[in-house]
Amino acid sequence: MPTNGPTGRPPCLVTGVAGFIGGHLAQALLDAGWPVVGVDDLSRGGLEGMAGFQEHPGFRFLRGSVLDPGCVREMLALGGAGARLFHLAAISSTQYCLEHPEQAMRLNRDAALELHAAARRAGFATYVFSGSAAEYGDAPRVPVAEGDATGRTVQLSPYGAAKYQVSARVGGSGFGTALRFFNVFGPRQDPDNPYSGVISKFLDAALAGRSPVVHGDGGQSRDFVYVGDVVHACLLAAGVVDGRARFGIYNVGTGVETTILELARTVGALAGSGAPVRFAPARRGDIRRSLCDPSAFAAATGWRPGVGLRQGLAPTLAWMRARERGR
Repeated sequence: MPTNGPTGRPPCLVTGVAGFIGGHLAQALLDAGWPVVGVDDLSRGGLEGMAGFQEHPGFRFLRGSVLDPGCVREMLALGGAGARLFHLAAISSTQYCLEHPEQAMRLNRDAALELHAAARRAGFATYVFSGSAAEYGDAPRVPVAEGDATGRTVQLSPYGAAKYQVSARVGGSGFGTALRFFNVFGPRQDPDNPYSGVISKFLDAALAGRSPVVHGDGGQSRDFVYVGDVVHACLLAAGVVDGRARFGIYNVGTGVETTILELARTVGALAGSGAPVRFAPARRGDIRRSLCDPSAFAAATGWRPGVGLRQGLAPTLAWMRARERGR
């Protein structure tokens, strides 16, 4: 039976709930009064990712993989008509996907497409898919708009290829939203996790007095978007905020470009670290520039990024300092 909350609202299902974005999203939904069914196999994170809400009366945890048909059947049964499915479970490491392409495609593409079709058959209100800037490959020009990723685009890894194939299917189906996240950062992004982002790794190094490691010459750039803004985008896409789900493909980023070398120096200064940058060989699959045009989603929903890079680094640094003190 569906897990309706005290307000009678249908549940929200969050796959990858123990992950960085999934945990923040589940917390925001619970705070707003929505019952949440969280799904995770804990293969890339532990229960600590759900520490803030695991005992919440509106939360139910289902341990399992979206590759397991039994887990998927149970998840869908806990949702039911009118439920919203946020699909965040994925293998997010580009390097791992390059080394294990078949496994990456099974989880990042096949499972995502099967869930999309199943949610539609089950009468869910919508399906929100976590797409990626990697869908654009090494774009010849920036900023990139949604139409710049096509069937002719060459993604640099199975990760980007899988995300593009799912986004294209969802976007053209008339059911659900594919949100192409750019480089998401914020508190609770574990630097010890091999899939963690560059900001948490730089902050971890700065707090330990170590040199940040920059791959290549540091001139490669990224569009860093705060996790709270990404969560708000998910809520808007699903109609949680205003009751109107948006269907299609949308970029979620700031439209502000920051080089990795500039980021390393900014993080070091904020953390009070004087350790010099250490350069390492460039990594296979790394794109040179990544910058989004977020205007389509803004026009559809009114969404704007509310937290800039420096502003978002402060709570991220504070969380990491508290984490170190608690060890």
